[in-house]
Amino acid sequence: MDHLIPAPVRTGDGGGGSRGGFVLDGATTLTAGPGTGSTERWLRTTLGAAFGVPLALGTPVDGSANTVELRVDPSLEPEGYRLTVAPAEGVRITGGGPAGVFWGAQTLRQLLGPQAFRRAPVRSSGTRGGTTSTEIGFTEIEDGPRFGWRGLMLDVARHFMPKDGVLRMLDLLTAHKLNVFHFHLTDDQGWRVEIKRHPRLTEVGAWRARTKYGHRASELWDETPHGGFYTQDDIREIVAYAAERHIRVVPEIDIPGHSQAAISAYPELGNTDVIDTSALSVWDTWGVNPNVLAPTDNTLRFFEGVLEELLDLFPAETSPFIHIGGDECPKDQWKASPAAQARMAEAGLADEDELQSWFIRHFDGWLTARGRRLIGWDEILEGGLAEGAAVTSWRGYAGGIAAAEAGHDVVMCPEQQVYLDHRQHGGPDEPMPIGFVRTLEDVYRFEPVPPGLSEEAAGHIMGAQANVWTEVMQNRDRVDYQVFPRLAAFAEVAWSRLPVPGERDFADFERRMNTHYARLDALGVRYRPPTGPLPWQRRPGVLGRPIEGLPPVV
Repeated sequence: MDHLIPAPVRTGDGGGGSRGGFVLDGATTLTAGPGTGSTERWLRTTLGAAFGVPLALGTPVDGSANTVELRVDPSLEPEGYRLTVAPAEGVRITGGGPAGVFWGAQTLRQLLGPQAFRRAPVRSSGTRGGTTSTEIGFTEIEDGPRFGWRGLMLDVARHFMPKDGVLRMLDLLTAHKLNVFHFHLTDDQGWRVEIKRHPRLTEVGAWRARTKYGHRASELWDETPHGGFYTQDDIREIVAYAAERHIRVVPEIDIPGHSQAAISAYPELGNTDVIDTSALSVWDTWGVNPNVLAPTDNTLRFFEGVLEELLDLFPAETSPFIHIGGDECPKDQWKASPAAQARMAEAGLADEDELQSWFIRHFDGWLTARGRRLIGWDEILEGGLAEGAAVTSWRGYAGGIAAAEAGHDVVMCPEQQVYLDHRQHGGPDEPMPIGFVRTLEDVYRFEPVPPGLSEEAAGHIMGAQANVWTEVMQNRDRVDYQVFPRLAAFAEVAWSRLPVPGERDFADFERRMNTHYARLDALGVRYRPPTGPLPWQRRPGVLGRPIEGLPPVV
């Protein structure tokens, strides 16, 4: 119990003293009450495979000490759970709802030892049958999350992650009790989702001829063409896989900036009265791109069509929020565009910030009429924000504070604290070092609710997410290195009711991480070791962009 991550609300020995405990073995049965079907399936496929046991169907029988029983008790919070290991009862997981039962099962997996994180039994030579788990002493755990939004954003536009890698990432979120997957599907460097009415988005927009290697100031190029996209059935599979694990998916179509991939496929979407958009290709480097969408009726209709297909792929039950980006949209082309200026005059807009707000408000109304909520990066506050829109606050705390005080829901993800593309150490061996140093301890001391918020505004902080931008993450191993082990610290911040940052017991968290590294090893995660990068994880000679000193609190 003393090695669980994230830390639970309360643990005890259940009054059992030292009288043996529970071992998962071939005779263990599984009893699933109403509303627990997803956890029942997960336990059989995951723990059943790890230990080579069938977890046969059982029924509650007094005196059975080798049963895992799942039940729902609505008196608990929906994501809360109670896990007990007791004499004559075996293991009982009671959740306030289906999600609570499922998170209780993640705790059970950790209690069973690192072997529970493998895909097949590890047997000694000459043995047959399944393996047995770590013995769990008699115990009682009561637990539930601090925040309802505990997320990770994965950028698959800069470097494409094939479907199997996305499904694996969902499993890693599951293991850390994270329940939101923000899926950044489009950017200047690639369009990653099939839209049937606009096939050139993936025929053209999903592929670039070459890629900058390292920071955009690097002189190095990878001349291998890069790209890929998810078919609509791939997306349906990813969403179903997430839903089975009680993870909400937030798809992001980034507009009106970060849109060169779309413009390269359909040049009429750009500001054709300013530049020759037909000469644009999918961008092969990084940074803020000047080529943005034109604020025309044609552009609005085009992206309404995109969103119509997207809403079909991401059902409201799993994806109540649709992210429309709204960040880093340079206004230079709009200032030079007669068409954009005419739109501003027609709509009575004072400046280009209000023009972006007009763009965002249009899609807020469009999504609201279809039962969804718009969420965007904190720049959408500029020029005014529609009443029901929510904000992901990335440039610091300030945007989130302003949004919350104005009555908007907020997800805190300040780049200075939880951008996992930022480097983990200041040493010379850190690969392609980007941004401020953000160590495991730094992430552990991140606080999503800034001091000084009014009580009402604090109630608008839905939670937090860590963001993973992949400009310098060319493959899954690089993503693993940047994300882990820091995601474990973030998960505890988002789930557990920790003291204020300065009073958090990082030494205890570090001690618990010693066990958690064995779990990550069993899962095949190529994390950054505490002692620094392994030789094959280094990238000598590849330019990054390290920023020295402590990050500002803004």
